[in-house]
Amino acid sequence: MLTPPEVFKSLADETRARATLLIASQGELCVCELMFALEDSQPKISRHLAQLRTSGVLLDRRQGQWVYYRLNPHLPAWVGEMLQITLNANAEWLQHNAHRLLNMEGRPLREVSCC
Repeated sequence: MLTPPEVFKSLADETRARATLLIASQGELCVCELMFALEDSQPKISRHLAQLRTSGVLLDRRQGQWVYYRLNPHLPAWVGEMLQITLNANAEWLQHNAHRLLNMEGRPLREVSCC
């Protein structure tokens, strides 16, 4: 079970916070989508996603060459509520990244996940 210090430590970095909120808003994103939205390199994005996965905030799944990340559906309810409140209250802070994501050409197509 995630404790408040673990959750807040996981989200304390701006890249991890932005990535988590983008994933929360979209349901699922791959590394290339986050690279484009956050205008950052693959190694940096992957490192931050690995930290979020290790902490239990995110889960991943592989689909061909793509690895998709989503919020862990077993997060405590307070974490999901906190992320939703943060997302709703900070749309302007995330607007540039969300706009870039929506305008990304060649986004990978998703197959329905079994999980």
